[in-house]
Amino acid sequence: MMADHLSKKQRSWNMSRIKGRNTEPECKLRSSLHRLGFRFRVHETKLPGKPDIVLHKYRTVVFVHGCFWHRHDGCKHAATPKSNQAFWLKKFRSTLERDKRNVEALKNLDWQIIIVWECEINADLEQATRRVACHLQEVEHAT
Repeated sequence: MMADHLSKKQRSWNMSRIKGRNTEPECKLRSSLHRLGFRFRVHETKLPGKPDIVLHKYRTVVFVHGCFWHRHDGCKHAATPKSNQAFWLKKFRSTLERDKRNVEALKNLDWQIIIVWECEINADLEQATRRVACHLQEVEHAT
């Protein structure tokens, strides 16, 4: 990876524009699930981690994780910036620790968790949607 060509001020401005909610991959997956007839809530603040998609009927939550921020193992989009690495490594570590705490808290509340990666949605939305839908159908048939 190349060294950053932007000034600190420019990089800071760019980073401040990155959304944490209603991202394009998240909206694509929600739309696709909705077309299949699944009904859900979004970013429910009463649940740990404010899951991106909450399917109460199935007691299942879906997190749409960005590959860079959530460190998708083996993904080309999860590269670590070369400059200011100590900062980035600390930031990534805290994100992964928070993810782990949220997953554990949700499991303790008897919720099932599905993580869908940004690159999965971008590569094949239909397959990503099918993976979630199959899980939900399995849950429905188990009850």
